[in-house]
Amino acid sequence: MNSKLHVLISGGGIGGLTGALALLQRGVDVDVFEQAQELKEIGAGVQLGPNAVRVLYALGLKDAVEKLAVQASGKEIRIWSSGKTTPLFNLGDESVERYGVPYLLMHRADLHQVLVDAVRACKADAIHIASRGTGFRQDADGVELILEDGTSVRGDVLVGADGLHSRIRRQLAGEDKATFTGGMCWRGMIPIDRLPAHLRRPVGANWIGPRGHIITYPVRSGRLLNFVGHVERDDWQVESWTEPGTIAECAADYQGWHPDVQLMISNIEHPFKWALFLRSPLQKWSDGRVTLLGDACHSTLPYLAQGANMAIEDGYVLGRALAQESTDPVAALLRYEKARVERTTRIVNKSAENLTRFHNAQLEDPVLADSYTSAEWDPARIRERYDWLFRYDAVNVEI
Repeated sequence: MNSKLHVLISGGGIGGLTGALALLQRGVDVDVFEQAQELKEIGAGVQLGPNAVRVLYALGLKDAVEKLAVQASGKEIRIWSSGKTTPLFNLGDESVERYGVPYLLMHRADLHQVLVDAVRACKADAIHIASRGTGFRQDADGVELILEDGTSVRGDVLVGADGLHSRIRRQLAGEDKATFTGGMCWRGMIPIDRLPAHLRRPVGANWIGPRGHIITYPVRSGRLLNFVGHVERDDWQVESWTEPGTIAECAADYQGWHPDVQLMISNIEHPFKWALFLRSPLQKWSDGRVTLLGDACHSTLPYLAQGANMAIEDGYVLGRALAQESTDPVAALLRYEKARVERTTRIVNKSAENLTRFHNAQLEDPVLADSYTSAEWDPARIRERYDWLFRYDAVNVEI
């Protein structure tokens, strides 16, 4: 290693591993501590906007990512009852022309494995499984990550990349206040060969209705269709991605929706459900030698498809900041925080705004639904909502 700096990362998810790789490639020593007994991700999809793809390519992962991803050709809106389709924007050649990189659709487990392999290629023993961080102690010379088994590890910097229920955030910033949104999500994977040709296209489809919406897109080189459905109901308030549900319950939540929706639901292999809570993004991420990353400091509702994208951006900017100012890690963490807070706060807030946009009473009436869709998703409004997201460049942004 070219640097004496030693960074501890609590959490081996997409954001933590991106940060680890960005640091290792810059000669900074890193150890990642992951609570899981084995390295794996949940069976869900992830949309990678040009802002995240730009980072992955800068990390040298272009070939590995493109081998497993689907390059989206576009996004579209579909009305819940009629199935009427409104194209949003071209994401194929137009994305490359406008932003320099494509818009990609991936299985989270595939992206996670690409990052695991890349980190281990830099440092074979960098990732420690069955090692849950529960807290920290720091002094003027370093920081200790306290593990669940009572042992501790000392380094120069600690990064809490331990997700929604972060133990590091709890100690750094106190308990967070979560507000139930009044809704829950369904997720599942559908073998794409069970579906007709018009549901196999490489597009992101957003079905919108008066009290719910559904997002679908292909992953795993087009072999699976990722299904995520939001429905307004207040009888399920378990905030976990791994709680199983049933196809019958999911179908009941979308009774009366278009036959395409019913067909997709009937072919979900293993449906899961989770309640949606809204949290205010933190405005202070760092304390001395400790900082936060990803969901630990700015968890978001999934209505801009930017949760993983933000964590990827965080990881890269953190790597740049610490490598540039390795002799003063406290100052480096403040520079990282300053570079990221405004953008991530805006994304969290804009994502929350989309809840009322995707669910609107006008969609109950076919005539009003058409006029509402045309007004809310006209080209000028689409550019206003998305262009600033995709143009952001974590590789070169000032820090």
